Amino acid sequence: MNSKQLVLDALKCKEVERVPWVPFVGCHAAKLINVTAEEYFKNADNIINGVTKAYEVYRPDALPALFDLQVEAEAIGCKLKYADTNPPSVVTHPLEDGAKLSDLKVPDESAGRFPIILKAMRKICSTLGDKIAIYGLITGPFTLALHLLGTDIFYKMVDEPEYVHELLKFTKSVCINTARMYIEAGADVIAVVDPMTSQISPRDFAKFVSPYAKEIFKFIKSREKLCSFFVCGNAKNNIEEMCKCNPNNISIDENIPLEYVKSVCNKYGISFGGNIKLTVTMLFGTPTDNINDAENCMSIGGKTGYILSPGCDIPFDTPEENIKAISSLVHGEVRKFLQSTNVLEGINIKIPDYKNEKQVIVDIVTIDSASCAPCQYMVEAVKNSCSQFGSKVKWVEHKIKEKESVVFMLKMGVSNIPTTLIDGEIKYVSIIPDENALTEEIKKALAKKGL
Repeated sequence: MNSKQLVLDALKCKEVERVPWVPFVGCHAAKLINVTAEEYFKNADNIINGVTKAYEVYRPDALPALFDLQVEAEAIGCKLKYADTNPPSVVTHPLEDGAKLSDLKVPDESAGRFPIILKAMRKICSTLGDKIAIYGLITGPFTLALHLLGTDIFYKMVDEPEYVHELLKFTKSVCINTARMYIEAGADVIAVVDPMTSQISPRDFAKFVSPYAKEIFKFIKSREKLCSFFVCGNAKNNIEEMCKCNPNNISIDENIPLEYVKSVCNKYGISFGGNIKLTVTMLFGTPTDNINDAENCMSIGGKTGYILSPGCDIPFDTPEENIKAISSLVHGEVRKFLQSTNVLEGINIKIPDYKNEKQVIVDIVTIDSASCAPCQYMVEAVKNSCSQFGSKVKWVEHKIKEKESVVFMLKMGVSNIPTTLIDGEIKYVSIIPDENALTEEIKKALAKKGL
C-alpha cells in the first residue's frame, strides 16, 4: 500500500498497516528552500519547490499544497500584512470599513493570488499526486466571515442574526468555489479550516456554522473527494457539532484531548487527526521529545481512522531534525537520535510583582498573533480595551514561539492558547473577550489598586 492510499483508507476509517503521517508544512517550507515566508506565499515556483523539498526530507504520506488561511479574504478585498517567518495576517475588514455585503464578489481563478496557488497546486499534484495525498486547505465559512467583518460578528450574531446568516451564505459560496478550484487542480482531500469556531458555543455553532459547513462537505463529496474539518483552539465542546456536519475527518490541535476526540468521532464513524504539540515539542523540543509525543498520539489513535499530524501549521523555525525524528518513528526505523535534554533549561524570567505594580498588566499568551487567527483577534480586543486607560494599563503579548514565553506560560499555569490574564489572574481561556466585559474587568483591577 503506497502512502496516498494509506491516507485515503485512514480517512475512510479503514484499518491500515501503519498510522499515516501528515505534517502540515506551510511557511516552514519557505525555510527549507531558504526564502522568506512572503517570498514563498507570493511565488508559485517557491511553493512547488518548498512542498517538493518537504516531501523529500520528511517522507510524509500527505502534504498540504499550501497552508494560508488568508487567501480567500485577500481575493475578496481584505488587506494583508506579510511577514518573513509567518503566514500573512488580515489587517482590514471590508464590511467593518463600510463596504456592503452586496459589493463582495466570490473570487474566481483570476482573483488575488489564486493564479499563483492554482499553478503550484497543478504542478504539485502532477508530480507528487501518485505518491502521496495532496490536501487543499480552504478557509472555513465562519473564520472567513470574521476576516470580512471583524469581531463585530460576535455582536451581530445577537443583534442582527439575519445579517450574519446572509454573510455566511456568501462565505459558504466562496468555500464551495475554492473547493471546486482545488479539486479541479488535482487535490485529493479538501480540508475546511475554521479556527474561529473555537470562540462560539455549540448552540451558536449549530445555528451559524453547521448549515453552511454541511453544504460545503456535501459538495466536496459530490465531487468524489474526501474532506476534513480542521479546528484550532479549545473547541472541545464543538467536536460533536463538527461531526454532525458529516465530514470524513476531524483534525484538532493540542488544546483538545485526543482521547476525547477519538471517542466522539468513533460514535459518528468519522476519522480524526492530530495533535503533536507545535511549540513545546516541535519548535523547542528535542528529536526524542518529538518521538515521545508522536508515539503517545499514535498509541491513542490506533490504526483505524487516525492520522498523525501536528496541531496546525508547523512553525517556520522548527528544526528539521525534530520532524525527521517523527518520520523515523512512523516508518519503523531504529531511533538515531541522542537522548533528550531540557530545551528550557537555563532560561529564567522575572514574573512581575502584580500586586505592587503601579499599573494594571494584561498578559496575552498566544502562539503568535501574526499567524494565529484566534490569537490575532484576542490581541486586538485587549489592545482596544487597554487603549482607553493610557499608562495606567499595560498589555503584553507572550508568543510561545519564544522560549521565554513558554516559561512564562508554565509558571502562570496557562494550559490553553490563547489565554488572557489580568494582573496575573487567568480571565479568558481560548475565548476572545467581549471588549465591554474586558473593560469592566480592567476597571475592577484599577479600583483594587486605587488607580
